[in-house]
Amino acid sequence: MLKWLLTLILALLLSGLLSHGLRALGMRRLPGDFEIHSRHGRFVLPLASSLLLSALLGTFVFLV
Repeated sequence: MLKWLLTLILALLLSGLLSHGLRALGMRRLPGDFEIHSRHGRFVLPLASSLLLSALLGTFVFLV
């Protein structure tokens, strides 16, 4: 269970870094990424980016 939790946290972290890098290149979010604005700040949930990154990493690990 701990292994899956760490994998999920790592995938979210990497997708956040990936989305920040893509935003710097001029690309925005994927259609399934959620961004909630409030008076106190902003919450970003990169759901589609996380799923895409997870699929890519899973395919890479399977092939290696």
